[in-house]
Amino acid sequence: MPSVTLCLTLRRRHLESLMAATALRPEISTIVDRIDELRPTLTAGGRDADRDRRIPQEAFDAVAATGAFSISAPTNVGGLGANTAECHAVARAIGRGDGSIAWVHGILDSGAWVVSLMDEQAQQDVWGTDKGADSFISIVLATTSDSERVDGGYRVTGKWGYGTGSLHADWSLLGIPLKNDAGEVVDAGLALIPTSELSMEDNWFVAGMKSTASVMQIAEDVFVPAHRVFPLTAAVEGGYLGGNDEQTYRTVFVPSLFMKLIGPHLGMGRAALDYVTSKAESKAIAYTGYEKQADSAVFQSAIAKAAVQLDAAELVARELADRIYEGAGSDAYAPYAERIEMRAKAGWVVETITTMINDLMTAHGSAGFAESAPLQRVWRDQATASRHGHTLAASGFEAYGKVLFGREDDARFVLPIV
Repeated sequence: MPSVTLCLTLRRRHLESLMAATALRPEISTIVDRIDELRPTLTAGGRDADRDRRIPQEAFDAVAATGAFSISAPTNVGGLGANTAECHAVARAIGRGDGSIAWVHGILDSGAWVVSLMDEQAQQDVWGTDKGADSFISIVLATTSDSERVDGGYRVTGKWGYGTGSLHADWSLLGIPLKNDAGEVVDAGLALIPTSELSMEDNWFVAGMKSTASVMQIAEDVFVPAHRVFPLTAAVEGGYLGGNDEQTYRTVFVPSLFMKLIGPHLGMGRAALDYVTSKAESKAIAYTGYEKQADSAVFQSAIAKAAVQLDAAELVARELADRIYEGAGSDAYAPYAERIEMRAKAGWVVETITTMINDLMTAHGSAGFAESAPLQRVWRDQATASRHGHTLAASGFEAYGKVLFGREDDARFVLPIV
């Protein structure tokens, strides 16, 4: 009978073949390899990070030293101009060790990509320093704020919850209403503000993703020059301000953002499956004659189902990533209906992984709920992340169903900005 080690080796080779199919560049593969070496340390530190509600600075710095947080910055400032599939590979690798750090990666990665679309002066403000591509940007799209149009820009006051990555960021992109001279709201935008000009309220007391420290950020009458404001209505339809001609900066706006949140889920799903499989030869099934879970046909079926679900999720994620990137290569900006299809499929990927991890918790047994067990942290982190509005399956399915029946206007009511 093949050993669990052999089975895990075969699964690892399968994962590597999936990654190879997306044509990772050597620079990205090197980052993934470095993160893989850190995985035992990241996993072991997860319990303390959970308790402290903070990613340990040494863990964040170790991941940052691999180049992971700089991959979506443009190459002319020292980044890698990563495409969606490459972002997935890096976030997946982090998520196999720590889901919270992977989630922070997804947000900082989003911030870097959006700044790459902004006015050239805004990009220079962020990356034209000694830190270069290691200047990190958090992002919150919600316009929970007020703004006043003044000479040269806006004065902004507001509070933004879910400030994931803000404690590690040099800059924050924060949603604001854009107004005309009469004070009427005419659009929404993102204001690029140094985090040194913001305060915070530590209100992040949650069941999962505890160590992301997604605190509330606060601005009190902060001046934002016009070149640091990014109008969103035009951006949703591909109206970017930057001059970066690399293909990744021509991809469709909202799908590129929500797809950056898929990689952490893929990593957490893989972590759960690997953990449960690795314990199966040494763990009994309580109140049965099975001294090894791996001998049980019911358990074997559960593992097989989980493996198929995860492979399917990987394949759908890869298909979406490739479609987004290839569309930019052919200068084809996906219309609303196609973007809704992408949104529904992204939600399906997340929902599938949530179901898979729930089933693995049951298959593994009550020991998985111990505070010392890495599995329960994966379960809580992924369950929390799966409720993010950007990838919530229910709204994606509803909107896509309306599109399939030719009711696009109704779909826009459900998801107006995709």
